[in-house]
Amino acid sequence: MSADSSVFHRKEVLILENSAARNEQNESGASRFQPGPDTIYERVGEGIVLVDTRTNEIYELNRTAARFWELVCAGYDLAATQQLMLQEFDVAKADLSREIEGLLASLENKGLITKAS
Repeated sequence: MSADSSVFHRKEVLILENSAARNEQNESGASRFQPGPDTIYERVGEGIVLVDTRTNEIYELNRTAARFWELVCAGYDLAATQQLMLQEFDVAKADLSREIEGLLASLENKGLITKAS
């Protein structure tokens, strides 16, 4: 995907969780997410910086994770997000799926992203 070995970086080292993301779905059957209520974000170069305003913790998403964030924030469901990313990045579907699951789990666990209502 990129020169980085993982898609999610924190200012300090953050290990991606390998657990599967929750498989919650909206009425149309597609999983959609949105930024958490206490999350602000801004593009910086090729990445995106997320700030949790509850804790003042700062997270940095690299280029590929930033693209995931942009697509999710634009309202794309997870299937469409993965499909678009497969077209944009040189990555195997299974590898991308694992990275998305880990990234989504990390973002959800930290409250940076929530299921869209």
